[in-house]
Amino acid sequence: MNASEKVVCVTGASGYVASWLVKLLLNRGYTVRTTVRDPNDPKETEHLVSLDGAKERLHLFKAELLEEGCFDSIVDGCQGVFHTASLVLLSSTDPRVHPRPFAELIDPALKGTLNVLKSCAKVPSIKRVVLTSSIASVVFNGQPLTPDVVVDETWFSDLRFCQENNLWYMASKILAEEAAERFAKENRMDLVVLNPGFVFGPLLQPTLNSTSEVVLAFTKGKNTFLSSTYCLVDVRDVAYAHIQAFEIPSASGRYCLVEKVVQFPEILKTLNQLYPSLGLQAKCEDQDKPIERTMVSREKAKSLVPNFLPWDVSLRETIESLKQKGFLSI
Repeated sequence: MNASEKVVCVTGASGYVASWLVKLLLNRGYTVRTTVRDPNDPKETEHLVSLDGAKERLHLFKAELLEEGCFDSIVDGCQGVFHTASLVLLSSTDPRVHPRPFAELIDPALKGTLNVLKSCAKVPSIKRVVLTSSIASVVFNGQPLTPDVVVDETWFSDLRFCQENNLWYMASKILAEEAAERFAKENRMDLVVLNPGFVFGPLLQPTLNSTSEVVLAFTKGKNTFLSSTYCLVDVRDVAYAHIQAFEIPSASGRYCLVEKVVQFPEILKTLNQLYPSLGLQAKCEDQDKPIERTMVSREKAKSLVPNFLPWDVSLRETIESLKQKGFLSI
């Protein structure tokens, strides 16, 4: 791939995964066009423009997901597009907290995704679009996740089940992924979908994202997640998988990205071992019980990420990042 063919777009570039994706793309010599909501907000852009190679090959554009056509000129001339922009809400699905799920969650995910894909469909130079979905569109179907179950890419979350249980974030990911697949098929677009689990690891951006807030709660012995079971994956592996999904010609379909499925007591036990001063052991009485976990297959994902970073290493580096950025003092 020559220099003129290494032009790509990353939507929602100030986000957690997207920031790492931009960093890795610049390291690989790509020219990166990025979209943010406010290019004049240093919290959105300062960590991006300071990346190696940014001065020469990073271009920032203002874009709104719900504004149809605003991505047309941004993706024009690109060879690949990484659509990562979407609101993430993990800690609460209570309709009293988010009384307008369509306006606050589903519209940005569904309409935003279609707006980006419609712009891509107008550009002949685009070889592939990589969509950041979620394990949320894979495992929430009401089936018991017993220890003998192995989840893989053939699994799909059930929209009715999510709606009936007020799982609106999950519903938003289901609707966006289904709409993207349908649009890509109708327009003969090469689309690869990534379904990462609970993403954690070091932060590049100066603000807390949803999963980092959950990890911060871990240090207080609290579980603010909607489940006691976590499908964990490092943010750097997720970013790398995006690039591989674009660069490997045979990549296709969807990919579950999960290093390991871990239960909350096991996370607290590991945190207590890494940081005894937190004193979390007493807050997790059942931590010595055998851990039973559903498995998420890595067979297909190995073609993108042969060796995932171990979850306990990622956990430690997340904590160190939170300390470095002043969010945690231990």
